[in-house]
Amino acid sequence: MGSASPDFKGTHYQARPFSRTDSIVVNSPLFDGLPEVKLQELLDHPAVQAGFAPFLVALLTAELFQRIKLSGLAIIAGFAVTIYLASDFTIDPLTASRKIVLLGLISAALGLLLSLSRSRWLVSLLPLLGGAAAIWTAQRILQQHPPQVVLLWGAGCAAYVAILVWGMDKLENDPIRAASAATALGMGTGGAALVGASALLGQFGLALGSSAAALLFIHLLSNKALPAGRVFTLPLALIAGLTGCIAVLGANLPWYALSLLAAIPIAAWLMPLPKRSPRIQSLLFALLTFAFAAGAIYVTWRVAGDVPF
Repeated sequence: MGSASPDFKGTHYQARPFSRTDSIVVNSPLFDGLPEVKLQELLDHPAVQAGFAPFLVALLTAELFQRIKLSGLAIIAGFAVTIYLASDFTIDPLTASRKIVLLGLISAALGLLLSLSRSRWLVSLLPLLGGAAAIWTAQRILQQHPPQVVLLWGAGCAAYVAILVWGMDKLENDPIRAASAATALGMGTGGAALVGASALLGQFGLALGSSAAALLFIHLLSNKALPAGRVFTLPLALIAGLTGCIAVLGANLPWYALSLLAAIPIAAWLMPLPKRSPRIQSLLFALLTFAFAAGAIYVTWRVAGDVPF
């Protein structure tokens, strides 16, 4: 994609202050001996918005829907609660971050449809659709630059999202690989975006990682694998891919960090599955995939420096 990226650093995405519960106060034995804690302050904390809340919601969703083999809905449920707490679901004006949310919800519905219908011809089109979604999401940012830059970065973003969609789709029938790769991809994307100076995009990625970690946690705790399916892999790949692209174009995420993130599902797919328990398999795949995620965060830190907020 070139040796140096053009200057796309004019756009930053900041989380909107949450103000739905200003007057509600938590009074519980859990907080005995502590100062009075306002619920708003608790829900405003980034660790709750992009970590604890999506993890808890995804955990409950995975458990509730496992009997009908739709535990994969956990990924979009966890992501949705982060959007509710840190942003909103409005689409006007249709900014890049709102396009990510909209396409994420649509992809979850499409993934559910594909989980039920198994339409092969539509599955074969998923990488192409992912690439088209990347170009549409980045359209307004790309239009501010010369045609040769638009062509280079438009093709690069489309290829990145298409690779993630293709790679994660290879794991849709393998929940052990899918959960580990999804957790690493989400955490790696969110961590790199956060270091690259985009708070909201960082929360998007971390919410995906926290939601996927709920399935990984269940695998480790129960020593059983929950079904994932395309309702899990498709929205995860699309949201993570679009988030990474916009973080490159609008923040300080270096483009070559995306190559490390793109390698996560491919590495999980190619690694032989050891003849061990699901718990051990999950740990091994988590170690492998998190090495790539850590690499993406590291190279971003080398370029952007410390987190600026």
